Amino acid sequence: MYDLLVVGSGLFGSVVAFEARRRGKRVLVVDKRDHLGGNCFTQRIEGIDVHRYGAHIFRTSDRAIWDYLRQFCEFNHFVNSPVANYKGELYNMPFNMNTFNQLWGVVTPAEARAKIEAQRVPCASPRNLEEHVLSLVGRDVYEKLVRGYTEKQWGRPCTELPPSVMRRIPLRFTYDNNYFNDPYQGIPMEGYAAVMQRMLEGCELRLSTDYLAHRSELDALADAVVYTGAIDGFYDYDLGPLEYRSLRFEHETLDVENYQGVAVMNFNDADTPYTRIIEHKHFAFGTQPVTVVSREYPAGWQPGDDPYYPINDRRNAALYARYRERADAQSRVRFGGRLGEYRYYDMQDTVKSALAKYEEWFGAESDAGDRGGRIR
Repeated sequence: MYDLLVVGSGLFGSVVAFEARRRGKRVLVVDKRDHLGGNCFTQRIEGIDVHRYGAHIFRTSDRAIWDYLRQFCEFNHFVNSPVANYKGELYNMPFNMNTFNQLWGVVTPAEARAKIEAQRVPCASPRNLEEHVLSLVGRDVYEKLVRGYTEKQWGRPCTELPPSVMRRIPLRFTYDNNYFNDPYQGIPMEGYAAVMQRMLEGCELRLSTDYLAHRSELDALADAVVYTGAIDGFYDYDLGPLEYRSLRFEHETLDVENYQGVAVMNFNDADTPYTRIIEHKHFAFGTQPVTVVSREYPAGWQPGDDPYYPINDRRNAALYARYRERADAQSRVRFGGRLGEYRYYDMQDTVKSALAKYEEWFGAESDAGDRGGRIR
């Protein structure tokens, strides 16, 4: 019945489905959730687009990727300028002259550099994240802006985390609170759900459908499958589960116009159980009389939970390589996306990967004039 079955309606799956459909292919998209869009999904509450699974701010330096997504939406001009809250002390992020002034009262870049140099703890070969960060930025930045947040995020002391968790510490010696350097930044003005709906026009979409529970009957409907779920879950974890960090969200509608004055506030102390509060209306410069906030709690992961962040240490890399070898031998199923490739992708990387993978898997035959033909 279909040329292609896409498992997962997140950004990767939606791009693949769109590319197939625009070439005349018959596409079925299934998703176990009751909505499309994956973790990018936005839900309209009280006129506010709520990012149900955490903040998703699109940004890229690649004009082609920016223009590609602009087929499906108009972006606003939101620029991410989060605030870090350490026991009631507020600091601008990323680390810039505003941050250094708030920490030490310094005014000039030379004063900030001298303060950092005086606090650095040189270490030629850091064995863990603590030694690494102390060697780069010193004690104050580490204790107030790195340690508590990072340990909550990963569920481990910094002394047990590898330096690679934060290989580079972006220090800006300008008064610039723009978190990203990319020239193209923003959020779809109608929300991400509308973006995915437009991408999937012309495809059949089945929500609340667990592919793994109905694999045989769904596979029988299509010539080829693109699977965007967790690669270890596809194989029933028979080589052992890969490790992930998960997240839990608490969403709350408040009868106030403005709760915290910023879209993203990080909570960097160890005692606050959540890592950040998102106030969604600020993503779209909203003026609604109420507001919606979400608290984000890092969590451990076990099979059955939603996986968010791959833990890319040596053990997991070796285990993923074994799953990848098995996946590469599949003749009908292709694996892609953050979970299918067991790697962290931001949204621009996801779009780039989906376009590249589609061309690798199906592009040559699709572009050879075989409109409406089968994907083999």
